[in-house]
Amino acid sequence: MLVEPTLDLLTARRRLIDVRAPREFAQGALPGAVNLPLMDDEERHQVGIAYTQQGQDAAVALGERLVSGGIKKSRIEAWRRELECHPDALIYCFRGGLRSQIAQQWLAEAGIRRPRIRGGWKALRGALLARIDAAAKRPLLLVVGGLTGCAKTGLIEALDNGLDLEGCARHKGSAFGRHPLLGPSQIDFEHAMGLGLLEIDGPCVVEDESRHIGAVNIPLNFWQSMVDAPRLRVEMPLDWRLEQIRRDYIDDLWAIYSGQFGPWLGWALMRKQLSSALGRLRKRLGSARLARLRRLQELAFREHERGNFLAHEGWLAPLLTEYYDPLYRHQQERHQRTYLHVGDWQSCLEAARDWSSRHAG
Repeated sequence: MLVEPTLDLLTARRRLIDVRAPREFAQGALPGAVNLPLMDDEERHQVGIAYTQQGQDAAVALGERLVSGGIKKSRIEAWRRELECHPDALIYCFRGGLRSQIAQQWLAEAGIRRPRIRGGWKALRGALLARIDAAAKRPLLLVVGGLTGCAKTGLIEALDNGLDLEGCARHKGSAFGRHPLLGPSQIDFEHAMGLGLLEIDGPCVVEDESRHIGAVNIPLNFWQSMVDAPRLRVEMPLDWRLEQIRRDYIDDLWAIYSGQFGPWLGWALMRKQLSSALGRLRKRLGSARLARLRRLQELAFREHERGNFLAHEGWLAPLLTEYYDPLYRHQQERHQRTYLHVGDWQSCLEAARDWSSRHAG
């Protein structure tokens, strides 16, 4: 049984069983997939050598010897348990070939019949990348810019047609933007982008970004479309931005760290991240300014332990006014952008909705 690799499989949030090896899965999987491999990394490595040196028949024979007896039973049982929870799940491997076919056959022998995806991972990845390419070619992209702390991501999230690139990257796009949990691979980032674009029918609104967001890159054709797209610019007063950046860099970060690692280890890891992020700005800040900000940050850490989160504004305020704001204005002077609208957060939200409405259909 085969199903065609249509993007409806992803928009319907179908459960997918990825039978590739764990290393392949870690490099990039399809959205909604769980890794229940036919072979582990070492088994796949040995079979690959056999395939290269002796051909497919020898590789298959070796695979049958390596994955047999109790190992085979445990892998079939893992698939069976997953299918009990998700009876409509589909099976795939790299190209929809031998590995998913074997998994399908073993399940059928156990009395369970489930389809596999024709073309597998490669076919659906190609379809997701094609969706990104199609979006890049359409002149229906709006970019929202503004100084750090203007809640541009929040504006994107408030729109039905907003694509949160930082959310796809699991990174806030600055030295302090690293997420406590491991970020996606480049492949997974692209898949998240493609899936997000599938849910937007018509014009799309994104936040102004450099091509690099953390460890991943926006696909070149899409980023070039962002460079050429019309723009809005959010302008908010310093006090408003300072409160916003404190929530982003401190409150939200602490909620994640404490929730994932507990109060003691979470606090140690959070302090390390914020201190390291500040240290990475040494070249731009200079030694004297960095030393001053380190002292203010250390004072804020002490106050934070007493429950005073607001103390972080003591080092975040000069970070905004002495680093991020001049950097943004320098970039503005270099590129000389023309904006469709410049205003406060609410007016930019309304302008984005109006632009989206006018370009829909």
